[in-house]
Amino acid sequence: MSVDPLSDALAVADARCVFSGGFTAGGEWAIRLRGRDRLKVNAVVRGSCLLVPEEGGAPLVLEEGDIVVSDGRRSYVLCSDPGLEPVGAGEVHVDPRNRMAHLGDGEDVVCVSGHIDVSRDSGDLLRRALPRLIHVRAGAVEAPVLSWLTGQLLREMTAGRAGGEFASDHLAQLLFVQVLRVCLADADRLPAGWLRALADERLAPALRLMHGEPQRPWQLEELAWAAAMSRTTFALRFKEAAGVPPLTYLLNWRMSLAARALREDETSVAALARSVGYTSESAFSNAFKRTVGVAPRRYRETARGGAATD
Repeated sequence: MSVDPLSDALAVADARCVFSGGFTAGGEWAIRLRGRDRLKVNAVVRGSCLLVPEEGGAPLVLEEGDIVVSDGRRSYVLCSDPGLEPVGAGEVHVDPRNRMAHLGDGEDVVCVSGHIDVSRDSGDLLRRALPRLIHVRAGAVEAPVLSWLTGQLLREMTAGRAGGEFASDHLAQLLFVQVLRVCLADADRLPAGWLRALADERLAPALRLMHGEPQRPWQLEELAWAAAMSRTTFALRFKEAAGVPPLTYLLNWRMSLAARALREDETSVAALARSVGYTSESAFSNAFKRTVGVAPRRYRETARGGAATD
């Protein structure tokens, strides 16, 4: 692996950010959006609107240039007024030429919508590290880059140019990385998890060691030394930020790497065990089953929808 834990985690989670369309709106309008097993993303390209959580809570004002990412487990309404009855996203007509819908009367508001597919992230690595709702305001440090990416994304989605779908997918991935960078800059709002730990400059060196050599039998003293802390101080600070002790984090990270390899590679379980620091296949299999819930071969079989290959 690399020594960039953010890139590592995104690769292991196998998250895919896709912007599939959007809408223009004016006058009185309201639309209900559901994430299901995906993180929902909305970017306001023009105008402003309200986001109303359906489980309760005050409406959130979204201004031009704002981006929101929800955990996908709760529906919410985007609207001009919170008192309006929303239509479902599946009830609106979408123009197949540009994948845009129209709501209400006028085009005062332009919003592009998408999702981040986390269905391959069996350990919920990404979802658990994020708050229920991320609101990136247009005035954030990353706003100029986000504004360019969003504008370019809208142009690729609506222009019908050759390669537009491919370009849109990559722009969406870059946009999501920028959103995570905003989260890292405001880590106090993050739940305990790897992303919050990564934002802690004192802990980051230890994280880079574990990500760079996950197969190495790291000791707590070595990791504490890398973070320039005492063993006790490091252990307490790491658990507060990451939600788990350092060596538990290492175990979980190894199992996340193993799960991805089982999904994607033909490596034998014995070889895979060695690659994540186990000299015994049975010890690795037991650890994997305790962490993931199923044995490695069964996991591979289920992930691939067929018979296990080793």
